Amino acid sequence: MQSENKLWFGSWPSDVPRKIEYPKTPLHELLERAAKAYPAKTAIAYGEREITYAELNSLSSRFAAALSKLGIEKGERVALFLPNIPQFVIAYYGILKAGAVLTAISPLHKEREVAYQLNDAEAETIVALDTLYPILTNIRKETMLKHVILTSMEEYAYKTANTHRTNCETLNVHSFQILLEETLAEPPRVHINPEEDLAALQYTGGTTGTAKGAMLTHLNLVSNAIAFATWIKGTAEDTFLAALPLFHIYGMTTSMNVPISLAAKIVLLPRFEPAAALEAIQRHKVTVFCGVPTMYSLLLANPVLGNYNLTSIRVCISGASPLPLQIQKRFMEVTGGFLAEGYGLTEASPVTHCNPVDITMRTVRVGSIGLPLPDTDARIVDVETGEKTLGPDETGELAVKGPQVMKGYWKRPEETALVLRGGWLLTGDIARMDEDGYFYITDRKKDLIKYKDYSVYPRELEDVLYEHPAVKLCAVIGKPSPTVGEIPKAFIVLKDGATASEAEIMEFVKAKVATYKIIREVEFRKELPISPAGKVLRRVLQEEERQKAKSR
Repeated sequence: MQSENKLWFGSWPSDVPRKIEYPKTPLHELLERAAKAYPAKTAIAYGEREITYAELNSLSSRFAAALSKLGIEKGERVALFLPNIPQFVIAYYGILKAGAVLTAISPLHKEREVAYQLNDAEAETIVALDTLYPILTNIRKETMLKHVILTSMEEYAYKTANTHRTNCETLNVHSFQILLEETLAEPPRVHINPEEDLAALQYTGGTTGTAKGAMLTHLNLVSNAIAFATWIKGTAEDTFLAALPLFHIYGMTTSMNVPISLAAKIVLLPRFEPAAALEAIQRHKVTVFCGVPTMYSLLLANPVLGNYNLTSIRVCISGASPLPLQIQKRFMEVTGGFLAEGYGLTEASPVTHCNPVDITMRTVRVGSIGLPLPDTDARIVDVETGEKTLGPDETGELAVKGPQVMKGYWKRPEETALVLRGGWLLTGDIARMDEDGYFYITDRKKDLIKYKDYSVYPRELEDVLYEHPAVKLCAVIGKPSPTVGEIPKAFIVLKDGATASEAEIMEFVKAKVATYKIIREVEFRKELPISPAGKVLRRVLQEEERQKAKSR
């Protein structure tokens, strides 16, 4: 698209540059620069412990040297199998300094999932929590693993450093802490080409099929961290709450790489617990919090919310799933800060869009993911071919282009060719752009329900269901039908103390949508399957329905 056709520039925040000169440096240089500029400043707060930027940089250099001693060379994949603890950050930047490629595995994964990712990434080394070691013991013979490095939740939790050790008596099973103690902070000298060399092999959540490794370069991650930091007007004075999982690309970028690029403080939470998050916000005077709608909803619903002062919050970003307007408005009332909805995907490091961060903007665009970030281009293309650019308010597939877009999928050239075309990434999300350049996600392309010859978007029906006062959580899928292809089926979790019948729900939706879109079946549940990033897993529900259909 030509510059004059980028409608979003008409809505562009006056204090945000349209283009940024990104340093052509490896990702770990963000940490090294922060340590040089602010050596005594707190980088990480975790439990009773605080780690300065100088300490964090030194520890990551020690870990890089330790990996080199173990024989890890440039380009080799090293897996991280850890929750949000300081060792994740230390190992992450140490892996990069060693010239290796990190691949982060969810600590929630089971044996089959862990084995799959290790084998697909061809990882021979893994850094894992000691309590997860039994999983590795059971699958080790099925993988290429040569080295297992174990650590614990306690090793960096207390004011007195290095008081805990993880016992490792098995061959090629190492203690994280002992490796650091026995190694000098002299990382190997490895030449990195930021535009070509991989920093991370980041696996998609597998919500639309088999998980694939997105090949993210150093420049991909550096540019996205700097662009997002610029968009939210971040500074070294900010304090970020890292409650999102760092193994997920959303948390990895917005809650780790972004604050480190700013030399800001990171408050690490091993897992999201509303009471602990409220305590952390007040204690550390958190100014920036990136999360998902369920997090904001749970904070607002917490019975002790009124006991905490949350007015330190300057800006919050919501992603991963649609942000309900009532939650957005209520959260801004409680904190006095601004809660903006954004958008991204693993293949784009991940952020591509975000609403302007402006406390004076009390009128929000309901349902909008905002404007493209600096240096990010976006357009709506036809769903059938992905080649024709559509006009304002026309619905099609969202395509993006920018320095944050991946090189491709690991060992999957055919699938890469399907989504990367002429530098454009086809996101698989159905969207539209209004006349002011604001974008709106309508649905997932692969989640489309085909009822007879009609296309029904689950997202539209879910938005209607959330308007019902009894609905707490919902998901709509296409249930296989031998006569019409698929019918829209809703899965619903009711609010505590609320009641509703299937007929009531169906009538509620029927009054608001065209006849071919109406919900034709409702199932009430106590909970729905949720991904670590906070998304409702429609795929799991769809698979359940397919299995039921087969057994009939």
